[in-house]
Amino acid sequence: MTLLRTLLVLLPISLANLSAGTITGIVRAQGADTEAGEASGGGGYQSRRYKFAEKVDYDRLTDFVIYIDEPLPGPPAAGGVAVAITTQRNALFDPHVLPIAVGTTVKWPNEDEIYHNVFSMSDAKQFDLGLYHQEKVPVLTFDKIGRVDVFCSIHTQMHCIILVLPNSFFTKVDANQRFVIKNVPAGVHKLRAWHERLPSLTKEVTVPAEGEVQIDLTLGLTTLPKY
Repeated sequence: MTLLRTLLVLLPISLANLSAGTITGIVRAQGADTEAGEASGGGGYQSRRYKFAEKVDYDRLTDFVIYIDEPLPGPPAAGGVAVAITTQRNALFDPHVLPIAVGTTVKWPNEDEIYHNVFSMSDAKQFDLGLYHQEKVPVLTFDKIGRVDVFCSIHTQMHCIILVLPNSFFTKVDANQRFVIKNVPAGVHKLRAWHERLPSLTKEVTVPAEGEVQIDLTLGLTTLPKY
């Protein structure tokens, strides 16, 4: 009876693996249109006061995360791992944005020759790893979905984001802003694009039983209420 029950549980997962497709696409970012204001005299970037004020280049933004925003059964997608690493190197966190599936364990090695004190006060995961050098590698398991902002209590530039997601069907865009998510179970799913500087965008996508579907996404400020 136990064997039969196990087979009944595994059968839907096995069938789902036989009916899985690929989601591909391109992600773009769009900021506010400031050219009109500057052309009418609203821009003073040539003055000494503002000449070093750096503007956001939306064409060069990185660290977009694309993921299926709903619980999904079955084995992890290609690239999904149960253990991830965020390294402290040159007084920075590497990577700056780390997407993981809920339940993933993250290692926190310090490769610098100075001490760091890694901590977070985010609702999804609060912790304080204390002062440490290279004598240990702390590990943390992230068991709640959400955004976790991580800092060093000593160094002002040290900030990273652990994005805890509901499943392993996620990816980051490449250098050409393209993304690929493989082995997604066939059916209708909610696909979300995320970036730390922009509102997220969610679109419904129908994944074929085999082959791929392409969906391009543009993140911007248009979804925010105007005042």
